[in-house]
Amino acid sequence: MIRKISDILKEKCRTYSFEFFPPKTEKGRAKLPEVAKAFVELGADWFSVTYGAGGSTREATMEIVDELQKKFDVPVMHHFTCVGHSQEELKKILGRMKEKNIQNILALRGDAPEGEEFWTPAPDGLEYCYQLIKLIKTHGDFFSIGVAGFPEGHIHCPDKDTDSKYLKTKIDSGGEFVLTQLFFDNKDYFEYMERTKKVGVNVRILPGIITITNYQTLLRFCKTCGATIPQKVHDIFKPLDGNAEATYKAGVDFAVKQCNELLAGGSPGLHFYALNKVEPTREVLSKINR
Repeated sequence: MIRKISDILKEKCRTYSFEFFPPKTEKGRAKLPEVAKAFVELGADWFSVTYGAGGSTREATMEIVDELQKKFDVPVMHHFTCVGHSQEELKKILGRMKEKNIQNILALRGDAPEGEEFWTPAPDGLEYCYQLIKLIKTHGDFFSIGVAGFPEGHIHCPDKDTDSKYLKTKIDSGGEFVLTQLFFDNKDYFEYMERTKKVGVNVRILPGIITITNYQTLLRFCKTCGATIPQKVHDIFKPLDGNAEATYKAGVDFAVKQCNELLAGGSPGLHFYALNKVEPTREVLSKINR
């Protein structure tokens, strides 16, 4: 029986979860269950599967979530966005999730479709994440709902205090836990915990972790998502640019230190952006103080 993440969080002080994306190739798609199996053996509490900009991977996302749940009997959280869907389409997708016993959703406003900087919801669409959460809640308690959090503030939010209030709105609408965007300065996470607590957010906030394995990829990725790269990261990885082996080792060392500091500071677990690979996440897990 597939469990709801909200129930797991009530029982465990710390959880370890792993995020995948729908592969673009048949080879990658065939390999993903092997990757998931490795994390199951490492004690994964749940997986999550991303949803492309504008809902571009919605069929693949649901197929993967369904397959991994059936194969491993582990909860798999379906990312779900407003962008690119009418309310009627959103309702149909939720209906299909229920048919497949997909009970865990990460509710997101979502990114604009590729090639579009801004987007305008359809007349019968939704504009904000809290509206999507309310739509999901029309199914009562069938779904466990997670939401995204941004320790540095959302890229389109005017300031951090406003960002905290938006998070509170999502929680008040039915969000039950938070997964954060990746970050590299733990101070941002701990300040986020304090800032959101002041506005009444008292749910589990799990830090999102990514292991750096390529400096140029890091620059491109953070430019897209708006995450800050601290100077200390540039100082470590820029001199190693082009040296894959040295970058990999430094990335593991940095992630292990980051994770240990988070756990020692009271983080209720870790959510790893595994990028559909077992390594280096497995190596990081083997070296942290779990």
